[in-house]
Amino acid sequence: MKNALIISGHPNLSDSLANATILDEVAKELPEVIIRRLDELYPTYQFDINSEQQVLLEADLIVWQFPFSWYSLPGIMKLWVDEVFVHGFSHGSAAKLGGKKFLLSFTTGAPELAYTTAGFFGHTIEEYLSQFETMAALCGLEYAGAIYTNGVSYAGRENEEKRSAQRHSAREHAARLIDAIRSHVA
Repeated sequence: MKNALIISGHPNLSDSLANATILDEVAKELPEVIIRRLDELYPTYQFDINSEQQVLLEADLIVWQFPFSWYSLPGIMKLWVDEVFVHGFSHGSAAKLGGKKFLLSFTTGAPELAYTTAGFFGHTIEEYLSQFETMAALCGLEYAGAIYTNGVSYAGRENEEKRSAQRHSAREHAARLIDAIRSHVA
């Protein structure tokens, strides 16, 4: 298997149900996949830029795993992108990431119906993803699409039945992610 790398951008995985479950399932099924949990590695948001760039260089598939936050990345992951994906490394005439595959994997707190043109947000999930497609193109990455699961909000965990339903959704998400990783790095 080629090298697959997952960058987890959840700001606090110890408080997560869905994202933590997804990552745990991937780690069990695909132990060779490198998972970098930014919240654990950099609790003060002081990134080791050289280490982060090196793991990106060694990857054939780069997966970003995160909770959709304000229709984009959580703060820790946005800062990581700002500091790691710099001109001369990720893009520009001396860019080094070209040819790698790039896959998004994320969860939303809002239900699927909220992400329709007639729904609460007035936009589909896909409409929010153009920023990632543009970033991939700028960096010479092959955009491999997005795997996402809606409706896994912190607010929806008030009883064991709802927590169990969220764990089930997260395991289904993990199975889709595992299949995608296998297909992209085979």
